Amino acid sequence: MADYTLEEKDSFTVLGIGTELKSDYTDFAGINKEKSDFWRAVKQDGRLDTLKSIAKNNYIFAVNEAVNNKMMHYAGVMTEETVQEESRVIQFPKGEYLVVKGEGKTADELSNELTGIAFGQILPEAKSFAYVGGPNATVEMGQRNGLVFGEMWIPVVRK
Repeated sequence: MADYTLEEKDSFTVLGIGTELKSDYTDFAGINKEKSDFWRAVKQDGRLDTLKSIAKNNYIFAVNEAVNNKMMHYAGVMTEETVQEESRVIQFPKGEYLVVKGEGKTADELSNELTGIAFGQILPEAKSFAYVGGPNATVEMGQRNGLVFGEMWIPVVRK
């Protein structure tokens, strides 16, 4: 099984700019393309830079959340401020989180790898905890040795 930890986290808030993912939840190639296109757009049009300018830290969040039966994906940061663009304040609950660490050549590669490991390997094999919904996020934390490093944070409950 992949390397992971369970960590207690205080509740926290992420301000996100998002998009609805239209691909079927089992269409990983379609979902990954939609996410990649979205990230390209928010980087090119300056929305990501706007978020980064009001962030409390250097972390960039790629958040997945079901909202009103829609699969949503957000670019976000930890902040108490707001932006003029349409955005959503995403509440992450206090509690235990599955934390998977990794690195990739790009933020996209990091996110895809961590998501695959967490949802494809760890959660299906987990005996003592389970994901029961709520927002989850890939957290881009920085760069080292030419690679992007970060973690996936998924709220879980004990079985």
